[in-house]
Amino acid sequence: MDVTIRAAGAGDADALALVGGATFLESYAWMIPAADLQAHVAARHAAGVYAAWLADAGSRVFAATAPLGAVMGYAVLTAPALPADCVLDGDVELRRIYLMGIAQGRGSGAALMAAVLDGARDMGAARVTLGVHGGNARAIGFYGRMGFAPIGGRTFTVGEQVYDDLVMGRGV
Repeated sequence: MDVTIRAAGAGDADALALVGGATFLESYAWMIPAADLQAHVAARHAAGVYAAWLADAGSRVFAATAPLGAVMGYAVLTAPALPADCVLDGDVELRRIYLMGIAQGRGSGAALMAAVLDGARDMGAARVTLGVHGGNARAIGFYGRMGFAPIGGRTFTVGEQVYDDLVMGRGV
C-alpha cells in the first residue's frame, strides 16, 4: 500500500482524531481496562486536541494518506512535555506517531519518520525526543532502527493505571 506523507491542515482534525483513537485502541486494548481506555481516547484523541496542534505555530503535524485520500497515520511534533532531566535546549518532542496496522511493515513508518525529521530540522531543532510504553517492543524496535536511543524514563497514567515509558532521542 502506497501512502503519501503531507503536512496536515485544519480540515484534518476529525480524521486525525479517528485514526488516533483507532490506533490507540489497536495498540493498547490488550493492556488497559475498557472504561479507562475509552475515557482516555475520548479526552486525548478528541478532534479539538488535534485542532489545537494544527493551529499552534510551534507544532508540526504530518498525515500519511492512502491513495484515495483517507488518513492512515500521522505524526505530531511539539515543544517537549517530557521530564526535565530528559530535555535539552533545542529539543522537539515527537508527541505522537501512529500508523494503522494495515499500513505497517511496508515502509510507511519510515516515510512518516523522515517527514518528522525534516520537520524538526525546519523547526531548528537539534534533537527529537519521544516517549514509548516500555512494553511496546515493536515500537521500541522501530525507533531503534530509526536511530533513536534511550535517554531516560517517565510514567504515563491512563485511568487508575500507571505505566512506565521509555524516553528516547536522536539528533536531527
